[in-house]
Amino acid sequence: MNATHRSRLESGASRGWTRRELLARCGTGLGLMGLASVASQAGLLLPSDAAGSGHTVLPMSPRAPHFPSRAKQVVHLFMNGGPSHLDTFDPKPLLDRYHGKPLPASNLRTERKTGAAMRSPFSFKSYGQSGIPVSSLFARTAAHVDDMAIIRSMHAEVPNHEPSLMLMNCGDSRLPRPSVGSWITYGLGSENQNLPGFMVLCPGGYPIVSTQNWRSSFLPGAFQGTYIDTQHTEVEKLIANIRNRGLSTEDQRKQLDLVRSLNQAHSEARAHDAALEARMATFELAYRMQMEASDAFDIGREPAAVREAYGSGTHGRQLLITRRLIERGVRFVQVWSGAGQPWDNHENLEKDHERLAASWDQPIAAFLADLKQRGLFDSTLVLWGGEFGRTPAAELPALNGRDHNHYGFTCWLAGGGVKGGTVYGATDEWGYQAVENPVHVHDLHATMLHLLGFDHEHLTFRYAGRDFRLTDVHGQVVRALLG
Repeated sequence: MNATHRSRLESGASRGWTRRELLARCGTGLGLMGLASVASQAGLLLPSDAAGSGHTVLPMSPRAPHFPSRAKQVVHLFMNGGPSHLDTFDPKPLLDRYHGKPLPASNLRTERKTGAAMRSPFSFKSYGQSGIPVSSLFARTAAHVDDMAIIRSMHAEVPNHEPSLMLMNCGDSRLPRPSVGSWITYGLGSENQNLPGFMVLCPGGYPIVSTQNWRSSFLPGAFQGTYIDTQHTEVEKLIANIRNRGLSTEDQRKQLDLVRSLNQAHSEARAHDAALEARMATFELAYRMQMEASDAFDIGREPAAVREAYGSGTHGRQLLITRRLIERGVRFVQVWSGAGQPWDNHENLEKDHERLAASWDQPIAAFLADLKQRGLFDSTLVLWGGEFGRTPAAELPALNGRDHNHYGFTCWLAGGGVKGGTVYGATDEWGYQAVENPVHVHDLHATMLHLLGFDHEHLTFRYAGRDFRLTDVHGQVVRALLG
């Protein structure tokens, strides 16, 4: 990223905003209505008068990273609530022997009181040429194990959802920081100027800590995630005001032309007011979104065989929409399990994990296969995981649920230059703690940015007199994961 580019992006942080400008950025923009409001909240336009051009530019314009890379886009499959690594991708046979008995050695503090060891109720089988064992919960996903890098030594900082979600999504468990998707779109922009560059799909409402998971914080609002409630199946419910029932497309065009001419005259008397120019361009963008968004979210346009491969469930629909967004150039798509914390199975883990995995396994397998078939796999970095894992000891008094475990858990990467068929790191023989090649969340973020062509220490934004970055003052690239 050259100095001119950094100066252009960082100019918003150093400007002396007026009270009106500040309110416009903090609120929803009272002058916008309908779809124009959606486009504005999506942050698709950014004033750039500080760059010296005097004209509004598109902040999502594609930009080159620090160095060439294979990965161009990111899909984050977020299993919010904390899936059990012990029941998915990190088998621990010793738990079978100690099931119902106290573990010989464990003095790690957990959030809730735990007791005896709990074996996995699911069987593991080796898959692919790499022979990596995967639980029966993800038997279909396991067909792609030779293209996956499974990190078994992830660790975070505290065993609580809120700070762990913030750490995984924003790189800091306590302070407000920009999200991963915001940093990536800040660095790369987007290939599609008619859709938000950073989209968040979550059915049924918000996860824990809601919109903080995809905030832009001190980065310009252009880079905040745009939330879509994917429990809906109709395009008009997915995206409010996507169609204008009162005017034809031709009449809308005439209306916009009139508004633009009036605004242009107003603007010329005000020496290129950047906020006004952004507002003018927002209406144009909202007009273009009507066609682009309607098409992207309408999976009915897909052949029946493709829809059948993904399945008829919510996550199948989410991932088919995700593939359609990715092939249209959207830069970052985060796909959640659902509102709240679905994978937080303190009890009835066998039944709930089985139900949750069943809703994801077929769609993930179909999604990865679809990316490969369409030539998108090598350029799409896919991340699967939660904010932490679960304990090998069951919660008291029954042997049917696991507590939070931030000391050691699993995530996996695929596509985008990742070294497939790889298992990296390990937890101890019980699955409590990362003991071999520990990977902190900062290291994961540094590695992801490297795969996208960025030196994580130099993708920065100056705010409050300091150059901030996603990894703060931490993070090491895990080069063993690079293909």
